Amino acid sequence: AMDGKSKKITKKVLLYVLLIILALIWIVPIFTLVVTALKHKKDFMSGLSLFQLPAEIAWDNFTNAITKGNLFNYMKNDLIISCLKVPLGIFVGAMASFALTRLNIKHRVGLFVFFLIGMMLPMQTALVPINIIYSKLNLLNTYFGLFYVYIGFGISYCILIMRGFMLGIPKDIDEAACIDGCNKWQLFYKIILPIAKPAIATLFITDFLSTWNEYLLASVIINDNAMKTVPVGIMTFVGEHGTDYGYLCAGVLVSVIPVMVVYLIFQRYFVEGMAGAVKS
Repeated sequence: AMDGKSKKITKKVLLYVLLIILALIWIVPIFTLVVTALKHKKDFMSGLSLFQLPAEIAWDNFTNAITKGNLFNYMKNDLIISCLKVPLGIFVGAMASFALTRLNIKHRVGLFVFFLIGMMLPMQTALVPINIIYSKLNLLNTYFGLFYVYIGFGISYCILIMRGFMLGIPKDIDEAACIDGCNKWQLFYKIILPIAKPAIATLFITDFLSTWNEYLLASVIINDNAMKTVPVGIMTFVGEHGTDYGYLCAGVLVSVIPVMVVYLIFQRYFVEGMAGAVKS
């Protein structure tokens, strides 16, 4: 019995050592980001190590990022796009998943595979065609243009997660609802959607993150400085004659705040949703 117990303890110790190492690997870049954001330009030349705090803290990096760097404007643009795209994309994905799991349509698996092919198509391949079509339709430098492409690219991942979750919801619920006089639409938004809350929260976080951080499409579709999103806007912090890294890192730090807030709000559903999507 002692042998088994010591084995268990050894396993636990090894697991925690591994977890601590992983945690450090995650924390180190964030820590260096914070420390760098607090440094003046001269501190980079003074031979301070990457992990050392400077003698005087450069708070003006943050004020410069907001005033000179126009960061709040970029954040506002990104919020508008994320808050439009994420709920709408999830809603469309949820309707498609409901149809694939609940309605008697032909070729369900074929349709599902067709949606999944969208995940296999790299964004880069679509850049030139999107650019040509958008310039003909005058959609370059519009929020609608960006948001439309985001929904198109996000939908296959959304269906993958939602369909997995909805397959796990027992069919008996549908029959009970049907007997109570629910039509398909009511079944969808009164019964299935509330049950799928964990999956929706998971998607909300991952989708918000990827929309907030998307650089490639935003840089191609939007050239107007007043309309840029955060990743494209932060690239304007990088100078042609050398970069003030303190200023750049301060900008990055401020722009992380909304994502943190979203994550903290939906965090407890997030774990359930991931488990649900994987389980089924």
